[in-house]
This record gives sequence, C-alpha cells and structure tokens, in this order.
Amino acid sequence: MKLCEIVPSLEEQYGGPSRSVYALSAGLARAGHDVALLATQPDNAAEVRIEGTLRVEVFRRGWPQLFCPSSRLRTALAACDAQIIHHHSLWLRTVHYAHQHAQRSGAKFVLSPRGMMGPWAWRHHSWRKKFARTLVHSGALEGVTGWHATSPEEANDIHELGFEQPVCVAPNAVDAPADADVIAAAAHWNTACPEVAKRPVALFYSRFHQKKRVIELIDLWLEQAPPEWLLLLVGIPQDYSPADLDAYVMRMSGAGRVRAFAGVNRPPPYAVASLFLLPSHNENFGLVIAEALAHGVTAVVTDTTPWRGLNTDGRGWCVPWKNFGDALVAATAETTHVLKQRGRRAREWVLSEFSWDKSANTLAAFYQSLLGSK
Repeated sequence: MKLCEIVPSLEEQYGGPSRSVYALSAGLARAGHDVALLATQPDNAAEVRIEGTLRVEVFRRGWPQLFCPSSRLRTALAACDAQIIHHHSLWLRTVHYAHQHAQRSGAKFVLSPRGMMGPWAWRHHSWRKKFARTLVHSGALEGVTGWHATSPEEANDIHELGFEQPVCVAPNAVDAPADADVIAAAAHWNTACPEVAKRPVALFYSRFHQKKRVIELIDLWLEQAPPEWLLLLVGIPQDYSPADLDAYVMRMSGAGRVRAFAGVNRPPPYAVASLFLLPSHNENFGLVIAEALAHGVTAVVTDTTPWRGLNTDGRGWCVPWKNFGDALVAATAETTHVLKQRGRRAREWVLSEFSWDKSANTLAAFYQSLLGSK
C-alpha cells in the first residue's frame, strides 16, 4: 500500500507522538509498504530523509504556530498519491490539509486523536476545541473514514463522543534500551543531580502540564513520601517551568526532597530511578510508562491511563487518583530488591506485549479493510 502519515511535529518537546509516529511509520515501511511521513518545524530549512521505503519530509511551519499551518506541507500533500492519509493529533491546520486532500483524491482518511478525545482533554480549553472544529479543520472529524486508537480506553472515548466510524486499536510500543544508552544516561544524571546516587529516586518524566497533576504530585509527595526518598521531576516545560516547580517546593517547605529539571536535549532519566510516577488525568497510552517498564522500573500510575495490567503478577500499581497516596506509601515502603523484582516482571511483560512491528501489522490490516469497503 501507499501510505501517508502526518504528524504536526517530530520535535522532542512535543512529547510522545513525536517519537511514536516515526516508530510506527518505520514499522509500516519494514512490513513492505511505501510510507511518506510528513511533519513541520519552525525554521525555514526543509528536511528529507529516505530510509528504505520510508520517506520523511519536514516542512516550514507558518504563523500562527499554535495551529501549525504549513503551505509547503499542503503543496507536497497535493502531489501525494497515497491510498491512505493518516493524521496523528487534532485541532491543527494540518488536519484540514489531510481531510481536504482525502476528499479530492479519494484516499481513505484515518485520524489518531493521540489522547485529545479523553474526557479531561476534551473539556480542557473547550473553547479552543470548538474554534478549531469550526474554523481550523471544519468537517474533518465527521469526514473520517476510520479512527486509530492506541488503547481500548481511547477507542471507547471516541465512541462515547458519538462517532460511529470503525476504530482500530493499535497501541504504541517500546524497544529494549541499549546497555550503552543506559550507562550514558546514568552518568549524565549522576552529574546533573548528584543526589540520585545517594538516595532512592521516584521519577516523574513527562510534560510539565496540568493534565499530568505535577503540582498535586508534589503536594502528595511532601505529605506522604519517606524523607529519605528523592522525587526527581524531569519534563518538557509547558504550564510550569523547572524554576516554577522549584519555587513551589520551597514555598511548601520541601527543600531537598524534590528536584526539577527540563528534559529537552537530555537523555531519559530512567536509569537512576527505583520507581516511576505518573498521576495523569488521562493518557491514551502513556509512552513514558512503557519506556520506564522497559528499563525495569516499576510504576505507580492512575487508572485513567490504560495500564491496569500493572496490577497483575505484582508488576506495579494502577489505581484511582484517590488511592494514589496509598499506593505511593506502599511502593516507597518496599525494599530496593523487591522493587527491582517488580520491575523485571514489568519489563518482561511490556517487551513481549508491545512491539512496533505488531502494531504496524494491526494498523496495516485496518487500512486494507478500509480500502476494501465502499
């Protein structure tokens, strides 16, 4: 099949989709499909990479960047003869380009919400969503041929909003980290934050955004976590900067118990963690959770993430937010040896269950079913 995958950005600061859409596209190319991956970036320099049957093209992003317009991407798409046009994420001008081209060319139009249709995300800044749905990509959601969800929970979110098109559940995946990368990451974080070599570390690694409950996590940590543990916050500054979080910790008399760092252009800090924490309001998949588990780090996450499998075989904790404090107390009371045992079980599970090739094959079968439908 000829496929066109579109993601607004491949830049690190935009979180999971910037990594997962590339990995999924590469998986589709390995399966023998002809794949064009189109994205935008803020500067003028166009970028083209050819990797087997995968062609990655990045185009200049125009103004206002909030809505991700790109006349160059639109022009390139107009010349595309793909059978499937698959856009990842919502509320951006690139969705309009994908929808418009699919209508004109007769291609099937697939849309991945990437967490943006979960209850919390749908309500957050709801006026912006109404504006985007009306003016930025009018009619696109109704014009979808099929949806791609990364979890059964996200598929249910789509149906709960009244959309009746078929939905494919093809989760994100994760690769086993290379030993050299783990060693280099540990060395980096031991230098950047020497405390991690002296104390057990609970890690939050995600965007510094209200959705992730980072402020609530700090409050809970200072109230219930053992003082010998360190909470390491590493993330992409959005609603909060590391300085904002450090200042909040000081106001709450938590000096020495929490450290915050920007994560852009740094290696992931999983190598120095004994425990991973993500109390998010909503996650369609939660790639950072999978990455932590692949590093052998057990996790405590909220049940608004699709990770209830952690509760099986003692792999970790997936609990309602109201029980997050109890799970945090239980996890930090365990010995390092027991936490490592949990982490090993979680690593074996996630590496066997979630692979990019498996997800790519699931999605390819869905594409084929759409092409066979009227």
